[in-house]
Amino acid sequence: MECEPRQIDKHKKEMMAVQDSMDVLSGKWKVSIISSICYYNKRRFSDILNDVDGISNRMLSKELKELEINQLVKRTVLDTQPVTVQYELTEHGLTLKTIINNLTDWGVEHRKKIIGG
Repeated sequence: MECEPRQIDKHKKEMMAVQDSMDVLSGKWKVSIISSICYYNKRRFSDILNDVDGISNRMLSKELKELEINQLVKRTVLDTQPVTVQYELTEHGLTLKTIINNLTDWGVEHRKKIIGG
């Protein structure tokens, strides 16, 4: 059964959209960083560093900058002693909350299925 050209075009656009999403969210750390901020609404740099096992200061800084560039995370410098930097999801970043929740649910079920219990 052959697809109509319109269906092929639609499929190509959908595949491009998936690739665009993966380009923004790909890598070992981004989804975990977003998840940390999403769960607590606002997070300090050191809190995210503690939440995300294995990430270095330098890598967290790099990933947060990329998330800022993609308008998913907002960085706020608080006037405290010492200076505190706080991160929160932007309105655009909050649109990922459902995806993060679905990934969490899937991960819990997957772990049960693979490990048992």
